[in-house]
Amino acid sequence: MERTELTSVDEGKRVLNADGTAVGRLVRVDDGYGYVDPDPTIVTTLRAKLGLRPDGTAAHPFDAGSIEEITDDAVRLRGTL
Repeated sequence: MERTELTSVDEGKRVLNADGTAVGRLVRVDDGYGYVDPDPTIVTTLRAKLGLRPDGTAAHPFDAGSIEEITDDAVRLRGTL
C-alpha cells in the first residue's frame, strides 16, 4: 500500500504536481499538514533534511488528502498546488 501520511522524515523532499512538475520542497510537517516552500534556498533545504525548522520562510500548507503518494525522494500531489 502506498503511504500518504506525512512525517518529519519526509521534510526536505521535492513536492511534485500530478503531472510531475516540481513545485518546491517540503520544509515542515506539523499536525498532519505539509508546508512546501516554492523557492527554497540550499540552506532551507538542508535545514529541512536535517530536521531543523525553517528559518521563517513563507511556506504553503497542504494536507494528506492532497497527496497521491510519497516515495523515497518526493511527495506527489493528486492535483496542483
